[in-house]
This record gives sequence, C-alpha cells and structure tokens, in this order.
Amino acid sequence: MVSSNRKMQVASLSIISNTALIIFKVIAGVLSGSVSIISEAIHSGMDLIASIIAFVSVKVSAKPADEKHPYGHGKIENMSALIEGLLIFVAAIMIITEAVKKLIEPAELEQTNIAMAVMFISAFINWMVSRKLYKVAKEEDSMALEADALHLKTDVYTSLGVGIGILLIAITGLSILDSIVAILVALLIIKEAWDLCKSAFDFLLDSKLSDEEVEKVKKIILNHSHQFIDYHKLKTRRSGNMKHIDFHITVPSELTAKEIHDIIGSLKKEMKETLKNTRVNVHVDPSEQHN
Repeated sequence: MVSSNRKMQVASLSIISNTALIIFKVIAGVLSGSVSIISEAIHSGMDLIASIIAFVSVKVSAKPADEKHPYGHGKIENMSALIEGLLIFVAAIMIITEAVKKLIEPAELEQTNIAMAVMFISAFINWMVSRKLYKVAKEEDSMALEADALHLKTDVYTSLGVGIGILLIAITGLSILDSIVAILVALLIIKEAWDLCKSAFDFLLDSKLSDEEVEKVKKIILNHSHQFIDYHKLKTRRSGNMKHIDFHITVPSELTAKEIHDIIGSLKKEMKETLKNTRVNVHVDPSEQHN
C-alpha cells in the first residue's frame, strides 16, 4: 500500500503541473498569436489527460487479486500507456493542422518576451517533474508512470524548441519559423507516440521479460541445479509492474514432499529477492514422467 500511495502522489504532481502549464501556455499563445505555443498548449492538454489516466490506472492496478482477476489488475497500467500513446497521435495531428493553416496565412507575433519566458519556464518545470516521475517509475516498476514521464520529457524538448523558435523569429523577423517549429514539434511527438504504443502493445500480448531479466532467472535456476535433475518450459511475462515466471523442474522420484517443497521455496525466495514484484510458479515433474 505504501508503494501504491507513493505512485499516486507522484501521478497527482503531474496532474497539477500540467494544469498550471496549460493555463500559462494558452495565455501566452493568445497574447503572442503563436501557433507553436498553442500547439504546446494542446500537447500539455493531452499530457494532462494522460496524467489523469496514469493516476487512475495506478489506483486500479494496486487492487489485490480477486476471484474474477486471479492474476491481479496490473495490466491496466499497460492499457493506460497504450491509450496515452494514441492520445499523443491525436495531439500531433491537431498541431500539424494548425501549423499548416498558419503557413497559408502567416501572422506577426506579439509579446515575444512573454512567450519565450513561458516556454523556458515550462521546459524547466516539466524537466523537474519528469525526473521525479522517472525515478519513481523505475523504483516501482510502473509502466503508467514511465509513460507519463515520457510525455513530460518530450514536452521539455518541444518547449525548448518553441522558445528557441520564437527567439529566432524575434531576431530574424521570419514569422514562418513559428509554423515550421510547430510541425517539428508534432513530428517529435509522433515518434514518442509510436514508441509508447509499441511498448504497451507488447506487454498486452504477454511478451517475455527483458533478456537481462531472463538471464537472471536462468542463473538462479542453474545455481540450484544440484538439487534437481533439470529444468524446462521456462516462460516469463509482465502484467503491469508484476513479473510472472513459470517453469518445470524434474526431481528424483525418491525425494520427499518436504524436500521438494524446500527446493521450490529456495528458488522462489531468490527470484523474488533478485527481481522486484515477482510471482513464481514452479511445476514438479518426477523423473520417470519426464521425456
């Protein structure tokens, strides 16, 4: 429960920061007439929706397993990450649409100093919040928080890009740069959305754990291999922040139930100590039944 509360607190921080930044960006966009700032406000709007989805998914995924969901509710985090990725695609399309309109009918920017200040402050705030989100996401193995952090990390780059673009407009007087920067922002967002959707979809399809994690599992099994004949049918998958490990071991037929229980217990204990948030299921095959 402590872990869940920590994830919900940092998800709440993202909601608060995104709400404040949307207000500042909309004001700056209206005052300056900058489509790139308006595009950033749209991006932050999608980030806010994503942050709310992340908050809800973290809350739901913390529910314990029940009769209807015996493996828990962890996959809600993977589903939320996929939804967040699709939302980013929508934001990118909206940004490109507005930028093209401004290319056709360019307009002079006003209040460029205010616009630049808002963008650079926005980049700094998102950098701070995304660092906090990434830290907690890695420590708690939360895909929903990692997806939210990725949103904000991209917002850092796009805000800096818009701020620099406005600075160049102020220096050169080329207002067309505003739309060009907005389109570049959208293309970066599309790349972010693709990576996020691909990762989330892989987990929904029960993809295996990372190669590094699988190697750790194999090493633990081999360290205990003197206690049984062999192991086989190793399968791994991830559900939200939970890792599921399933394999068979072949044991000598003369072993007692207690001896087999102790072998399985030692395997599970070491795996859970090595890989955080892990559930291990070991099937036992007596030697005469193993082909």
